[in-house]
Order: sequence, then C-alpha cells, then structure tokens
Amino acid sequence: MNNPRLGILLILLAVLCFSLMDGMSKYLGQRNDILSVVMIRTWFFGLFVLAWGWFSAGGIRAVAATELLGLQILRGALLALQVCVIVTAFVRLGLAETHAIFACYPLLVVLLSIVFLGERVGWWRMGAIFVGCLGVLIIVQPGTQVFQPEALIAVLATFGFASYNVLTRYVGRVDSADTSFFWTGVSGAVVMTLLAPFFWSSIRPEDWLVMLMLCITSMLGHFLMIRALAVAEITVLQPFTMLQIVFASMIGLVLFEEVVGAHVFIGGGMIIASGLLAFWREAKLKHAPSNQ
Repeated sequence: MNNPRLGILLILLAVLCFSLMDGMSKYLGQRNDILSVVMIRTWFFGLFVLAWGWFSAGGIRAVAATELLGLQILRGALLALQVCVIVTAFVRLGLAETHAIFACYPLLVVLLSIVFLGERVGWWRMGAIFVGCLGVLIIVQPGTQVFQPEALIAVLATFGFASYNVLTRYVGRVDSADTSFFWTGVSGAVVMTLLAPFFWSSIRPEDWLVMLMLCITSMLGHFLMIRALAVAEITVLQPFTMLQIVFASMIGLVLFEEVVGAHVFIGGGMIIASGLLAFWREAKLKHAPSNQ
C-alpha cells in the first residue's frame, strides 16, 4: 500500500504522541524516581509487543525467531537505559535544549555507520555531519561561563540512541523489522526489571493517572509509527519527524515555562538543516548507488 498522505498524517500523530510522552516523562521524573518511571513504561511496552506478536502471522514464535539474539537483547537494553538518560536530561536541562541536541542523532548514525559498518559516505554527508556538530557546540557552548554540564547528559543520550540505531541497521541485515521491534520491547522490559530491586521507588498515588497516560501514549505512538511505515516510504516520512523538536519546545514553554536562548535556536536550526540534508543525500544515493 502506498499512501503518502495517510503516512504523513500518521507520522505527525506519532510525533505528537512522542512529544506528549516526553512532557509527561519530565513531569513524572521531577516528582518520582526516574528509573522507576522508565521501568513501568518498559513493562507496558513489553506487554504491548507481546500482544502485537501474538496476533502477528505465525505468532510469537515466528516474530521472535532470530540468529542474533545477543545483539537483539543488547539493542533493547541500550534503548531502555538511553530512555533513563534522556528523561534525566529532560528534568535537568529542559525539553527544548535536550531535543535541540538530540536532533543530531541521524548524523551520528551516519558517522558510526562509517566506523562500525564500513559504510561509504561522500562529501555531502560528511559536510552535513560537520555542520551538525557545530550546531551542537553552539548549543552546549563549552569553555564559556554559560556552559551547562547538564547538556552532556543530552549528548550522552544522543550517542546512546545513535548506537542503538546502528545496531538496528546491523541486525536488520539478518532479522526482519518485526523481529527487531519485538525484541526491543521484551529485552528492554527484562533489563529494567532486573534493576528493580536496586532502584525501585513507589510512584506517588496522585501521579498514577499521568503514568497510565504516559504508557498509553507510548504504545499509541509506536503503533502509529508502525502503521505510517506500512503505508508510506521512510524517505517521505523522515523529514516530518523533525517536528518533534517544535512540539517538545512548545510543551516545555507552555507547561514548564522553559526559556531558551537564541543560541539554542541557531544551533538547533543548523542541526535540523544538516540532518535533512544528510537524509536527502542518502535517499538520493539509493536511487543512484554509483554516485557519491
């Protein structure tokens, strides 16, 4: 099925869900233990992928079949821990600045793919990576009096998510997207459950409604993204995912009264522009693989 308009609508709804999820994560993280919040979220996500696998063709056994079990578990664990880090960044740094830095993860994926997957990258995309890195430096402002050490938490989260994406590319050479999605949810839930005895702290009773909304929004966002990818090509949908930084910034401004400086807008704009350029170049090369 090829329906770009429906795909764009679904991906916009998915991005909105993820932005709302980030806002609720920051709210809960400010009032509760972050690891406990993420743990409950991974439990719900794990149940979601189990139910999704149950109703898939061939059932759970078929969707869980993999020749790269260790790497699949590593992917899920890495993503779950990365969520803990980025929620910490939401609380300590803010939604807008965290997402401005996080927007450079596609560029890091390209860079890490060169190192670990042996992918060839031409001057266009190398230039985009350079501009994106400059954008991050403008936001973080190292060596100045306005430097915020908390920004390094967002940088760490970005590296974690980029590494997760590179691992996803690698296992994607053997396993289907359905299998990777299944193990992302299951292994993430298992890893966070193993951490429970050491970090568990009860959620405040008045926050359970928000916790439930967070879990539902997370599952809905992933479902909408899956449906979007089923009806439209990733090359059509990817640019619209950049709107998450806009949605998250609006939530941060309205609900948390976050104020960001002009340097965040300048650096964020450079990162978004370079990311779109790198993605456009990659999409073009897929149709002309002999050109770099």
